[in-house]
Amino acid sequence: MNNHEIDYKIYGDDMQFVEVELDPNETVIAEAGSFMMMEDDIKMETIFGDGSNNGGGLMGKLFTAGKRVLTGESLFMTTFTNVGSSKRHVSFASPYPGKIIPMDLSELGGKIICQKDAFLAAAKGVQVGIEFQRKIGVGFFGGEGFIMQKLEGDGMAFIHAGGTIMKKDLLPGQTLRVDTGCLVAMTRDVDYSIEFVKGIKTALFGGEGLFFATLRGPGSVWIQSLPFSRLASRVFAAAPHRGGAKDEGSIARGIFDMFNGD
Repeated sequence: MNNHEIDYKIYGDDMQFVEVELDPNETVIAEAGSFMMMEDDIKMETIFGDGSNNGGGLMGKLFTAGKRVLTGESLFMTTFTNVGSSKRHVSFASPYPGKIIPMDLSELGGKIICQKDAFLAAAKGVQVGIEFQRKIGVGFFGGEGFIMQKLEGDGMAFIHAGGTIMKKDLLPGQTLRVDTGCLVAMTRDVDYSIEFVKGIKTALFGGEGLFFATLRGPGSVWIQSLPFSRLASRVFAAAPHRGGAKDEGSIARGIFDMFNGD
């Protein structure tokens, strides 16, 4: 194997974190801001890119880091290495309610394609890159733009998504249509395209958007029940404006209204 072999355990239900067990000299890479806790003898270091091209020189590292900017991620990643003589543990937490999905890339054809902010952590050696969408319809209307993340290698990787996650295994030619924001990840052989919602009434008044993603097998896809964009829009819509919602009172507001004759 080119990747470090790591063991792990996932804790929690809706607000999960993953605990990674590192043997001496083993390393795990993680997205900036996902760190939760670690034991003694774990060395933390900030690096450019994913650390998979240590022999590529400065230009190679800058190119790898630059690709991450295109996916909306930070230039930097963090490595956690066990420099002790016995097993040690480091934990990483998901940034919002949902699930952490462990993926053994050696069992998934060595590559998965996922939404831009899905990556959480992985064994050192996993390459975190970009996947350009060749079809213009996918680029404009697919919810993730022209660029998605790709994880390549033969080690363990962890991605996260909102709500409940379902894995669907598609047979050759089998089709699945999903909301564009609900697609989390897919294997390399899945054909991904965008279709316009048929029927003018459905398109204008259905409340589900104008497009959905069509996934065609063979391959596996992971679907989330609660995209973060959907959660954020509902929170924003329910948030009080100008000091509070009209129907949500407070003691101070009640006193103020009383003195104003309301």
